[in-house]
Amino acid sequence: MLDQPSDLITRPFIVGETGPACAIIYIDGLTDTKVINDSIMKNLQIGVDEIESRSEETETALLDRLSHHFISSGSVKKVTTMDEASLAILSGDTALFVEGTDQLLVIDTKGWKSRSIEQPTTEGTIRGPRDAFTESIRTNTMLIRRRIRDANLRFKSQQIGRRSKTRLTVAYIDGIVHNDLLQEVNKRLESIDLDDAPESGYIEQWIEDSFLSPFPQMHNTERPDKVATALTEGKIAILLDGTPFVLIAPATFGAMMHSPEDYYERWMIGTLLRILRYFAAFLAVFLPALYIALVSYHPGLIPSKLAFSIAATREGLPFPAVIEAFLMEITMELLREAGIRLPKPIGQTIGIVGGLVIGEAAVSAGIVSPVMVIIVAVTAIASFSLPSYSFAISIRMLRFSFMLAAAFLGLYGIILAYIMVNIHIVNLKSFGIPYSTPFAPAFKSDWKDLVLRVPIPMMNRRPKFLQPEDEKRIDKEDQS
Repeated sequence: MLDQPSDLITRPFIVGETGPACAIIYIDGLTDTKVINDSIMKNLQIGVDEIESRSEETETALLDRLSHHFISSGSVKKVTTMDEASLAILSGDTALFVEGTDQLLVIDTKGWKSRSIEQPTTEGTIRGPRDAFTESIRTNTMLIRRRIRDANLRFKSQQIGRRSKTRLTVAYIDGIVHNDLLQEVNKRLESIDLDDAPESGYIEQWIEDSFLSPFPQMHNTERPDKVATALTEGKIAILLDGTPFVLIAPATFGAMMHSPEDYYERWMIGTLLRILRYFAAFLAVFLPALYIALVSYHPGLIPSKLAFSIAATREGLPFPAVIEAFLMEITMELLREAGIRLPKPIGQTIGIVGGLVIGEAAVSAGIVSPVMVIIVAVTAIASFSLPSYSFAISIRMLRFSFMLAAAFLGLYGIILAYIMVNIHIVNLKSFGIPYSTPFAPAFKSDWKDLVLRVPIPMMNRRPKFLQPEDEKRIDKEDQS
């Protein structure tokens, strides 16, 4: 079946002098050879006399006795088909064949090399845990269990990919998560029909509600503390073997603006940080569009001194404000993308030096105005302030749409585009949950943890829009 690959190890042997012929088969590099030597081969060789003394027993009885008395691995099971055997071997298990039986033993010996637990690379933190998910799903489930020692924490596994057969695990807390939400997630996962799912982004794109929406409808994170908090609220986490990014469903607009650090700092600091993020999102979307609209259509709305200053800097420029803005924004996006793709030391240099050099050169050459350079820089900084990378990309996409609207109709175009975006958001859903929740439909009890972040003792109930089975987060009677 495997066409004799070089990393397939076959170790034939005979039990005793007259016992049946046996063989173990495993893939070198996917298994822990120490477990194979100590838990399988060593035990069989030490117990050879006892096995020989009962050599008259049937091969099936011998297989049962090997499983119960001589193999000391934690997980041993019988399989009857070659498909099951090949899948187990390719997953890092060891297969034990005994001649004369129509069954074989599959022994858990997984032990491939994996990346050690490190700090999150895409979600920086000042205060909070410094561990992040890895590419090993076993390690990831361990990191979640370290934080949630609840007997109701569930990990339900399945295989994704007809050829890759990648392990996917759905995590939730029984007794908190709403049953309808769990059924909806499982139904969508069962509909996946792919050859391979190398990253959780494949799963996200398959099961999301609307692939035409620019907004992400699931969280993706590599922070275990963020996943643990989501599970205790009544959400569901989806873990895929081979990727450090875990999906959280459902997602809402308000939750995209939250960061775990909001809860690690005092409530006044957490509230201030959230207000700053909303202000940053406003700047990242509207600032270039407002500049285009005011300069091109509504200069009368600009204070006189500022209008004269902008007019003086724009004197002699060859392009209108909209072309100027698009040139600078596209240049900034190119620098941002180049900084990500290049090696880290070079990427930081390109991002900083490239922006300074190009901005200064463009102003000196009389292509753009200094005010435009300031606006583009402030817009870029504002977009970096958003905690979710996927959501920040959506904001960057909307920015260009608002710039086009401002170029055609000025402030009226911005208002029309804003109305269209709001209509889209209130109609968008994430696994049946409105994306604009709890803004609209309004759940006023959930506003305590939306833009404001009230003190922890006042957050005594889980988010109502998730309809958790256990609504109480803090039992006041027990607390008193």
